[in-house]
Amino acid sequence: MLKKMTNSSLHNLVKFFETAGRLKRTPRAGWIEIGIRQPESVADHTFRTSILCMIYADMEGLDQLKLLRMALIHDLPEAITGDLTPSKKTKESKEREDAAIKQILDLLPKKQREKYLTDWNEYQEGKTEEAKAVRQLEKLEMALQAKEYEKARSTGQSLKRFIKSAEKAVTRPELRRLLSCILEERQR
Repeated sequence: MLKKMTNSSLHNLVKFFETAGRLKRTPRAGWIEIGIRQPESVADHTFRTSILCMIYADMEGLDQLKLLRMALIHDLPEAITGDLTPSKKTKESKEREDAAIKQILDLLPKKQREKYLTDWNEYQEGKTEEAKAVRQLEKLEMALQAKEYEKARSTGQSLKRFIKSAEKAVTRPELRRLLSCILEERQR
């Protein structure tokens, strides 16, 4: 496929990679909001969420590739929009996010653009087993990060709201057990 791409299409592919790379410099807004010094980036969060998805899908017999694609693109629009905490999300910000994912994916060849947009929409709708799993694993990753910030004493503020958010979102029994383990370690 790359061999057959025009120079213009190859340049668009490079732009896509550069746009995705912006996530390495996009800090997670929730951590900034509570005063975490040097918070993780969206790319940091995406990386560990992807690791969680890879292992979980393999252990539970889910479509590993689909989980990985969803994990890798779930926050991709934030390369343009920036990260927003759930309390700051509005109908308008959702529309900006929808426009951003289309703008980013428009840099890809049609086949890939359509596949990744389908995956992104599936994640957003949150109805399939894969989408539900990624959404819960993403919250599990947040709880793990909160525990790490607490252990490092990165802030004087409580990170309980992040833990509560994860406890509410994580409903799969096997993931609840994993979350319980994270919370037990938090108390040590």
